[in-house]
Amino acid sequence: QVQLVESGGGLVQAGGSLRLSCTASGRAFILYAMGWFRQAPGKEREFVSAITGSGTSTYYADSVKGRFTISRDNAKNTVYLQMNSLRPEDTAVYYCAGDYALNVVRVGNSKYWGQGTQVTVSS
Repeated sequence: QVQLVESGGGLVQAGGSLRLSCTASGRAFILYAMGWFRQAPGKEREFVSAITGSGTSTYYADSVKGRFTISRDNAKNTVYLQMNSLRPEDTAVYYCAGDYALNVVRVGNSKYWGQGTQVTVSS
């Protein structure tokens, strides 16, 4: 069983930055592809970014490409989402997710999910 705990959310002005962290319990973190998703009020959950277990490949939604960067530190069992140039439309609860298969992570069917962290961007 893997537990994921996100942190780093908060309130920031448009144009600002935040870094989200997601720390996993358990062993063999490197075997898991990891992803970030978000859900705004009244909207469906959407894919933000994903990273392979080794960290060599990353994927982004078009809406965040060039502004967000996903990375991971397998020694710390942690995946990060650096968010720059934040916009009000980035306001959402952000969730991290993990699974053995990258394609499962990318489509939102991961076995493991965190509880979410709120990101609010004011205009």
